[in-house]
Parts: sequence; structure tokens; C-alpha cells
Amino acid sequence: MEKKQTKYQDMIDYKHPVSKVHARMSLHDRAAQFAPFAALTGHNDAIKETARLTQRKIELSEEEKEQLNLKLSQILCNPQKKEQVSITYFLKDLQKEGGTYLTVTGTIKKVDTVGHKLIMEDHTTILLEDISYLDTIDL
Repeated sequence: MEKKQTKYQDMIDYKHPVSKVHARMSLHDRAAQFAPFAALTGHNDAIKETARLTQRKIELSEEEKEQLNLKLSQILCNPQKKEQVSITYFLKDLQKEGGTYLTVTGTIKKVDTVGHKLIMEDHTTILLEDISYLDTIDL
């Protein structure tokens, strides 16, 4: 042991070398060098996506569809009234099978009969075939 201490004894009093060309690395950057290596990039994102739950779309009966059409036509027959409505609709998930049900409250701006869409005053666009619930709100 004593040999090693005397072997490097002359280096103990040296100053730490400082480069004249390169700036000193920050402690954050220095610590990043020792961070664990992520060999499977995107693996954690894939796990989170798989764990994310979606719902299946509920298919309405012909009678339920008729009731929705009747309610919608009653609301649209008097456009000056600008009734507040509550609409629950299915929004298809873009990443995987299924989707989620959302409820929006507001006034209907217009119905796009060509695109089969309902456009709300807040610019929310809802496909008519995705509506599962529609009712007016009494203020």
C-alpha cells in the first residue's frame, strides 16, 4: 500500500486541468452521460397506448333513431329560438378500435345535410350517425 501512495504523491498537489478551447460541462450534462440507456425507444409509449381504454359504439334501434330525428327536427324547425341542447355522441378513436362518448352543451349553428354533420356554435362538428342522446335544456 505504501508504494502506491508514494507513487502518486507528486500528482496530489497538481491543479485540475482547464481547457482553453472547450467550456466546462454543466453538472446536468455531465449527469446525463450516466443516465440509463433506453434500448427500446417508444416502448413506454406503446405500453401506455395499449393500457388506454376505449368504449364500443352502442348501436341504436330504429325506434331510438326515429326519436332522435324527431327531436332534432323540432329543434331545427324554429331556428330563431336558438335553443340550448345537450348532445351525447360517440367520438371514434384515431389510434385504435373503439372510441369515447362525449357530451356537449350549446346551440346548434347548422346542419350539413350533405356531410351528415351537426355544427355547433362553438364549431364542434358531430356526425349525425354518432349521436346517441339529444335533448333541449330549459334555462
